[in-house]
Amino acid sequence: MKGVKKITDGIFWIGGSDKRLERFENIFPIPEGVSYNSYFIDDEKTAVFDTADITVSDQYLENLKDSLDGRKLDYLVVLHMEPDHCSLISLVAGLFPEVTIVGNAKTFTFMEQFFPESASYNKLEVKEGDTLSTGKHTFQFVNAPMVHWPEVMFAYDTASKALLSADAFGTFGALDGGIFSDEYDFEKDFLDSARRYYANIVGKYGMQVQAVLKKAAGLDIQMILPLHGPVWRKDIAWFIDKYQKWSTYEPETDDIAIIYGSLYGHTASAAQALASCIREKTNADIKVFDVSGTDVSYLIGEVWRCKKLVLMCPTYNNGIYPPMESFLSDMNALGVQNRVFALAQNGTWAPVTVKLMTEKISTLKNVTIVDESLTIKSALHKNDQESLERFADAIIGA
Repeated sequence: MKGVKKITDGIFWIGGSDKRLERFENIFPIPEGVSYNSYFIDDEKTAVFDTADITVSDQYLENLKDSLDGRKLDYLVVLHMEPDHCSLISLVAGLFPEVTIVGNAKTFTFMEQFFPESASYNKLEVKEGDTLSTGKHTFQFVNAPMVHWPEVMFAYDTASKALLSADAFGTFGALDGGIFSDEYDFEKDFLDSARRYYANIVGKYGMQVQAVLKKAAGLDIQMILPLHGPVWRKDIAWFIDKYQKWSTYEPETDDIAIIYGSLYGHTASAAQALASCIREKTNADIKVFDVSGTDVSYLIGEVWRCKKLVLMCPTYNNGIYPPMESFLSDMNALGVQNRVFALAQNGTWAPVTVKLMTEKISTLKNVTIVDESLTIKSALHKNDQESLERFADAIIGA
């Protein structure tokens, strides 16, 4: 059954949602599912902005054919050549051989790498500032390189004031019937997923996001149409402010996250004792995570949310406990900045992880490492209470 949704005059959502896919990019768990958004322009000339993932191809093609209602497809605009949005290009071009594919020079380079047959497609190459008119709608193209691939473009419709934003302003999470953010309790239903999506997929490219946000500031944006997640028509400034914080690596909150590794439960017990101590002193909101049992993508989402990060790590083979080392490597790869770190270590005979973690964290930009650390010898006991209190006070005062 068709699943076409009207966004505004002449613009329709024709995408699909997938709740069966377990991992996005075969990396990030998505128990909340994911949507693949595609937009149909019903005008003097017809156009589609991006296709969808192969997993929703049946629903997508049904939506597209229903929208066309026997007419030809004039344009297929490709804002992003990642396979979750481009995998149906060859199929659509085969069904509508007269269609003109619109993209930039890098778009077409990537397209031929995925689809060698695309060398023979009708193409219209566009660049920054170029426009495409379908009649009542005129779309102005805005280059958005490395947000998060080099060929990415946005398109701004001067008629509806809608920004088609490719992967920017997207989120994990399937759409449950509604396509607009204001049809949901976004903070409850989507914000954690939006943050995790941004931090893990776009997070490394904060400088490039900032450049695009500056371009967007010059546009009268009344709607944002991303390629994943709900469409924005209300409270747009609120969500743009989230992107402003995330892309400048500014903590979203002053909260504290305690992330621990534990072989047999002793460091886990110490992490809970520390969380309790800090809560008793401040009533602060604290989240505690097991680095082995929590997928690293969720930990990275918390890194983007919280100002203070407490890492509690046992020594393992004279080094850092492997899941913690992987987490540290992810933070380094994503260019984490502007955070406060406090470090604790556990070791039965030779604890060394405070030193080793300090070396890795020190490579990050504009971070503070709390001078006071905590060393646990095998397990935390009553006579360690004073050390625990000092460590908690140092975290609170940082």
